[in-house]
Amino acid sequence: MPGMVLFGRRWSLASDDLVFPGSFELFLRVLSWIASLTLYLVHRRQLDCPGGVLLSTYLIVLLVLLAVIICTVLAMVCVSMRGTICNPGPRKSMAKLLYVRLALFLPEMVWASLGAFWVAKGIQCDKTVVIGIITTVIVSWIVMAATMVTIVFVFDPLGGKTSSHPPGCPEHLDSNNSSRLLTGLKTAAKSVWETRVMVCCCCVEQDDNNARVAFSSAADLFSTYFSDTDLVPSDIAAGFTLLHQQQDNINNSLEPREVVTHFPGQSQEADLDAEVENCHHYMPFAAAAYGWPLYIYRNPFTGLCRIGGGCCRSTEIEYDAVEGDQHHCHFASILKTTGLQYRDFIHISFHDKVYELPFIVVLDHRKEAVVVAVRGTMSLQDVLTDLSAESENLELDTELQDCVAHKGIAQAARYIYRRLVNDGILSQAFSVAPEYRLVLVGHSLGAGAAALLAIMLRGTYPQVRAYAFSPPRGLLSKSLYEHSKDFIVSLILGMDVIPRLSVTNMEDLKRRILRVIANCNKPKYKILLHGCWYGLFGGSPDNSPTELDEGNQRALTQPLLGEQSLLTRGSPGYSSSDSPLDSPTKYPHLYPPGRIIHLEEESGSGRFGCCSAAHYRARWAHEADFGKILIGPKMLTDHLPNILNQALDRVVADRTACVSCPGQGGSHTAVV
Repeated sequence: MPGMVLFGRRWSLASDDLVFPGSFELFLRVLSWIASLTLYLVHRRQLDCPGGVLLSTYLIVLLVLLAVIICTVLAMVCVSMRGTICNPGPRKSMAKLLYVRLALFLPEMVWASLGAFWVAKGIQCDKTVVIGIITTVIVSWIVMAATMVTIVFVFDPLGGKTSSHPPGCPEHLDSNNSSRLLTGLKTAAKSVWETRVMVCCCCVEQDDNNARVAFSSAADLFSTYFSDTDLVPSDIAAGFTLLHQQQDNINNSLEPREVVTHFPGQSQEADLDAEVENCHHYMPFAAAAYGWPLYIYRNPFTGLCRIGGGCCRSTEIEYDAVEGDQHHCHFASILKTTGLQYRDFIHISFHDKVYELPFIVVLDHRKEAVVVAVRGTMSLQDVLTDLSAESENLELDTELQDCVAHKGIAQAARYIYRRLVNDGILSQAFSVAPEYRLVLVGHSLGAGAAALLAIMLRGTYPQVRAYAFSPPRGLLSKSLYEHSKDFIVSLILGMDVIPRLSVTNMEDLKRRILRVIANCNKPKYKILLHGCWYGLFGGSPDNSPTELDEGNQRALTQPLLGEQSLLTRGSPGYSSSDSPLDSPTKYPHLYPPGRIIHLEEESGSGRFGCCSAAHYRARWAHEADFGKILIGPKMLTDHLPNILNQALDRVVADRTACVSCPGQGGSHTAVV
């Protein structure tokens, strides 16, 4: 950091990113040089055959060329090891070395082509020599092809936007010209990101209006998030590594937290037990909404055989109630996951488009409930729904002020609302079981949609309840969050990143990354090597200083920008309010839904031995506990529905087993 400027443009590559690729190329080149030298010394007396002079000349020139390349690459690796991420001064010669290295590709390409041509002429020499030369030609072309692929990946489409304007140029512009430059840069950035999103989602129907809106929303989010920094991908990886170790250092230095802040009242403890049991009961419905992919993932050896009998054959169920399940494999897996009968299902929809989520409606006779389960993220269409992160006003029959929510999830909830109410699906369900109550469940994206759907339906169904498993944090405004506590319960496992993920939390994460990498005094390659070792094998976290002193923190109040960026700190047209992320109307601070139950992994066993198998404990938590993104190996795995389900199974089993354990009553519960 900042990205290197080569050929008059900025690239997504820093001068300290060449240690590992350079070392790998150096290894290949040294092996190739040794093999070529050995080949020449051993077989030079056998090159008196017709055409042998050409092969001898080829090997000699190749040895010289490889020696020059090896020296150049070695110099690049040594220079790339110097300095730190934010101190590229010791690496200022890297650009010249890269120019030299790229220039060497031309004679190497010519010589490899000549070698291939001479061998193809059918020279009658020793077969070992011919094979050796063919090998060197192949290795050369592989390295050159890998270099071309790398250039494509590190190419920054916006790099040329700043090339013609030196760092001091904006200082001479008036505010109007500077503002126009900033606006043009942001427009170009959004256009580039929109193209990237469309390419990644090329299988999504491009003509769909919702898809076009989602493409624009995702591009706007990415362009505004990355526009005010000059981070390259390896900088972000190093920042994650440092933050992970910083968190572990802080946790290791803290005193063990008291599990109970004060002895909980019986009503609070009973309420927690009841809600944990409810979550355990409804979690299979949320998992069932994923259909056969999740079922086979959870049962990799037997899943296909179990649901195979239900695929591609008719049953007594009226398949008019099943939508978007052509071979009925989804429905077969739902039956296995929930353990219900055919007659218990009212409607199953696997229709999947942007802002239109699959869902199932089923009668739960055990809890006397009509259950609506919404599927979580499972397709590119769902990802686009997730990335539509602007806020949107909700039209509710309530006196609450500031009723805003995540735009994409709100659109998905409205779609399901129209299907349930306007298409008469709920009316059909309650005509069968009029005394039942309405329960909405979902996981991840489905959890957010289920929570918003519960808010929309509360006026018509006052007894509605919702259970949101691993819901996204950036979902509800403050007033809706407080309102939802009466009828929504969220369940979060461990370090799960999604319940901590919001635009404001991502901004906070970016600032934390900037702080740790700006203050770290180690080169990037050492950070990444130690981070990989620490992540795989553990050990002691890096105790390098990661907090800035007061002066440096003040310097970081403005975004950390590249040397060639138009958004330089000296530009009179730039202010922190230029970023749409700072706009309270577009990306306000949003909250997770309802009351929150947090399942925390316990490091030790129970105090009295009878609970020695316990690994998790449940506690009521506050939304502020999830106000910061945690970095760790379980931040992604804790979000998986099968992992959450296993944790719930363990918690319920252990809480039941520990009822008879003396002195344990309530000691596993924290009151917040």
